[in-house]
Amino acid sequence: MAMRSALSRFNSATRYRSMESTRGAIRYLSDDKGRILSEEERAKENVYIQKMERERLEKKKKAEKEKAEKEKEGSQKATEEAHKG
Repeated sequence: MAMRSALSRFNSATRYRSMESTRGAIRYLSDDKGRILSEEERAKENVYIQKMERERLEKKKKAEKEKAEKEKEGSQKATEEAHKG
């Protein structure tokens, strides 16, 4: 029993030190199924994420541009009506 607890402390201390030594080094990521992704799979996932973020930003910019155009048209109509009235 004492051997088991000493061994578990050693393993956790070793894991902690190994994590410290690998900071900034390659980190292995896993998918939702718990398996470790290869570099190629991680690269593909990163490309996909970047593509989705780019599309989201483009969509947001387009929506803001359309909103600004509508506001501009609305303000022009209001000024035209004020001049006619």
